[in-house]
Parts: sequence; structure tokens; C-alpha cells
Amino acid sequence: MLSGKTAVVTGASRGIGRAIAEKLAAEGAFVVINYNGSKEAAETVLAGIRAAGGDGCVMQCNVSDFAACEAWTKEILALYGKIDILVNNAGVNKLAPAEEMPLEVWQKVVGINLTGTFLMCRTFGNRMLQQGHGNIVNVASMSGLVVNPLPQQQCAYNSSKAGVIMLTKVMAMELAKKNITVNCVSPGMIGESIKSTPYTWIGRTGLGEEVADLLLFLSSDDASFITGVDYTIDGGRILGPHGNDL
Repeated sequence: MLSGKTAVVTGASRGIGRAIAEKLAAEGAFVVINYNGSKEAAETVLAGIRAAGGDGCVMQCNVSDFAACEAWTKEILALYGKIDILVNNAGVNKLAPAEEMPLEVWQKVVGINLTGTFLMCRTFGNRMLQQGHGNIVNVASMSGLVVNPLPQQQCAYNSSKAGVIMLTKVMAMELAKKNITVNCVSPGMIGESIKSTPYTWIGRTGLGEEVADLLLFLSSDDASFITGVDYTIDGGRILGPHGNDL
């Protein structure tokens, strides 16, 4: 499905990002596995991809640093010639009541989750404009659409993910006639194994592989007529309050 394409996945050393990288590689893409902290974890992902018959590379970049993003984009182009698919998955979360959240914590969460996504879209999007095509998929969150009633004390995270969803829509409109699609996925309760939970209407948690399946479709030519859409994958969580929320 993706043979001959180059895909960049940020935050790909674990969790949903790892599942996405593995899925795209399994479908033939050469995957650039981005990490910021753990090179060892990223190399483990690459080893698994190669063991399964795929290929890729490991590259470090702090997505909240504009100069680093610019340099990284140039390095990828120099090495591999093009960027067909960009997946903005890198993200962090820090919990604190809004009235107590330190400014530096807010800035870090928003800086990586929202500003980082913008910087990647800006730098890589410019290269896609030059080459005349590209697919961008941003990973937001169910938390960018609803406030969980627990409460979860994650004002920075929710705000940043809501911003990612709107950024997706704006960029999709701006790039629609340039042969570049921009879409978004908003996962809910996702883990490494399926567990029963009273907090989704389906009654279970989801898997990173399920998010990756959706993202694979949005990254493929099969989704060429889809842009500016946010796909929620949350077991029906945002449909409304569950009995355990009341």
C-alpha cells in the first residue's frame, strides 16, 4: 500500500507512535523513527521493523525547537530525497489544577503538543509543497474534544490537543488545492492490551494497533478525497456521559 514512500513519525519510540511506525513499515514505507529522549527505545522499534521485513532509520529531534525542525527536514531530504507522509504523534502530559499549574509546565506541554505540531507541519509542509504532494496526519486526543468529569486536572493537555484539531482544519483548507491532505485522529483510552473498563460505551480500552490501522488508511492513496477531518477512536466515549460518570 505504501511501497516506495517515506514516512516520518514523531514520538515513535513507544506507545501509539511505535504502533504507527510498525504499521506503516509493514505496508512498505521507509519509516523515519523520531525520538527526543531514548535512542535505545527507538532503535528497538527499528530492530523489530527490520526483523519483520521492513526498513527505516532512527533520528533525534526536539519538535518544539524550530531550528532543530528545519535542520532535521533538510537532513531527511538530503538522505532520502522526499517526504511523503508526516505523522505528528509526539506529545506529553503533566497533571495539575489550572489554578496551580506552573507556567513552565504549561509552556512545555503546549510547546511540544501544539507548537511542535505546528512547527513540523510548517517545515515539512513547505517541502511537500515543493514536491507537489504529501499526507499529514496529526495525533490529537479525545481530551481535545471533551472535558472528562473525573476531573483529570490536565488543562494544558486538553487545550493543546484542541488546538491540534483546529490547526488540522486550518491547514487542510490552506493546502487542499496543493495536493496535500491534512487529517487528525483523536484516540481515547489506549493501552498495550485490551482491558475491560466502565468508561467507554463499548466497554473496553483500545490498542495502539487500532489507532495505527486508522492512520494507515489516512496516509494512503485510498484517503485522497479526505482532508480536514478529525477521527475519534475512543470506544464511543465522547457520545455522552457513561453511567460511571454520573
